[in-house]
Amino acid sequence: MSEKYIARYGLWTEQQRAAAKQVLDHIETKGIQMVRLSWPDQYGLLRGKSLSVAALRSAFASGSEITMAPFCFDTASTVVFNPFQVGGGFGTSELSGSPNIVMVPDPLTFRVLPWADRTGWMLADLYMRGGQPFSLSPRNILKRAIAQMADLGYTFNGGLEVEWYLTRIVDPCLDPATLGGPGIPAAPPKVMPVAKGYSYLLENHLDEVEPIVAEIRQHLLTLGMPLRTIEDEWAPSQMEITFDVMPAMDVADTMVLFRSAVKQICRRRGYLASFMCKPAIQGFYASGWHLHQSLADLKSGDNLFVPQAGEPLSKLGQAYVGGLLEHAAASSSFTTPTINGYRRRRPYSLAPDRISWAIDNRAAMARVIAAPGDSASRVENRIGEPAANPYLYLASQMFAGMDGIRRNLDPGQLQETPYSADVPMLPENLSAALDALVPSAMFHETFGEQFISYWLQLRRSEWDRFVAAEGNVDMHSDAVTEWEHREYFELM
Repeated sequence: MSEKYIARYGLWTEQQRAAAKQVLDHIETKGIQMVRLSWPDQYGLLRGKSLSVAALRSAFASGSEITMAPFCFDTASTVVFNPFQVGGGFGTSELSGSPNIVMVPDPLTFRVLPWADRTGWMLADLYMRGGQPFSLSPRNILKRAIAQMADLGYTFNGGLEVEWYLTRIVDPCLDPATLGGPGIPAAPPKVMPVAKGYSYLLENHLDEVEPIVAEIRQHLLTLGMPLRTIEDEWAPSQMEITFDVMPAMDVADTMVLFRSAVKQICRRRGYLASFMCKPAIQGFYASGWHLHQSLADLKSGDNLFVPQAGEPLSKLGQAYVGGLLEHAAASSSFTTPTINGYRRRRPYSLAPDRISWAIDNRAAMARVIAAPGDSASRVENRIGEPAANPYLYLASQMFAGMDGIRRNLDPGQLQETPYSADVPMLPENLSAALDALVPSAMFHETFGEQFISYWLQLRRSEWDRFVAAEGNVDMHSDAVTEWEHREYFELM
């Protein structure tokens, strides 16, 4: 490959080129020895490799090659796509044989990891050797959504509100018999709660976990994350962290680094942090990821969702919500991609079970938080699970909202009692969510035919393994299966 790969295909902006020089200067000043060059996979998990400083300098010119093999696997590392058949299982000759793809560093994402010895971190975008974006890369899909939003004259702003579990490891389960194999997840560590529950927002519960949470907090702030709040949630050991408003790519990049950072910091101290929706642990309730959304004028930066007197949301905001509602079922496997995540969708649970919108009502899918003159006016989609891939979650919202704007979709009547509203139900399990995605011309066009075909086959593999092991399980049941716990608890 040409040593001028990045320049040859014009893969960096002027801002990235300037940032690359600053990164190298910073690395030299701080004595950084290795830099983790990572990319978010189809699940929103970070994969990649550590580069020496010399290797990073080379990558700043020519990129760094890596196998695309992880895209062949589902959540249990089952080989879903046979790379050694014609087209590599993806129906395209350029992906035959599990070829290398190119990691192109994004210097704007560089951080020094405060918990790791002389170690930097940076995200990479994935490209084919010929310079074209890798079609299965979630970050590339979000880039397309951002570009289309800009073409309309808008920028997307989002706020993160994420629930997760903090537990203490009592047995790491490293006996060879528990290590699993391809298609068989390893047994997750045995854990115990770190605090009691059911006294929502109790300060004493928050103080019980202060030693480890203080370390997490300090590292997140050192990374430059716009941390807002840390809260004691409803169930034992259930936490919630929120972040301030950011542009779309910053929201997604922050989410993947946040999850990875929390898991790594905790594991080094003998804890396990899990973003699985509902672990198979007695007393643990389902966790959600609520995504706050608004659009701003590309030039002025003014919030375009601020309503006039008598409006729940601006006309533009209402059309955007109309798009969210129109495509809620089809987007469901992006907002809630795991089998376990559908255990949130039950009535009277502070999570939505149907496609509704309402003013400041936590039972609705789309909760409007707005007032005339309020520059923080926004809509909160409460449908997501914390294990969702942030790039796909955000892209699904942006594409749906833009479709609502282009078609001036009416979101319909506001609901005062969402759990009893006569509106369509959300998909009740992953299989139904995938069925809803199949006929969606909008998502086939915006995400790309190749990615949608890939996503459907990938998540069907997961569902088929679940049904083969557990049968037809009612997701409204309180009894989370051991299959789900083994599949997601440690991984997510």
